[in-house]
Amino acid sequence: MTRITYVSPDESVQTFDVQAGMSVMDGAMNNGVDGILAECGGNCACATCQVYVDAAWGDRLEPLSDLEEAMLSQPSVPGRQLRLSCQIVVTDALEGLKLYIPDSQH
Repeated sequence: MTRITYVSPDESVQTFDVQAGMSVMDGAMNNGVDGILAECGGNCACATCQVYVDAAWGDRLEPLSDLEEAMLSQPSVPGRQLRLSCQIVVTDALEGLKLYIPDSQH
């Protein structure tokens, strides 16, 4: 299990153990994290599971696919990269990953 932290727009923090091989979106959905809608169920088709990832984690994540990049509708913010949480697969290397949920999903 890998500890993943989800930070809501109101700055409330929730940390959960997520099984390796699952997406961080699955971890959020399984634990009732508000703000991640996941309307397409993780198929990279709706962009309702967007999260900001601290730039320090960028080299530990798989690069954005062309499809994921096309789905993102909000600009990244300084020091954070916008990603779809359905496209981030949990591995042991992501222990302590902190994700920031945007104010709204598009």
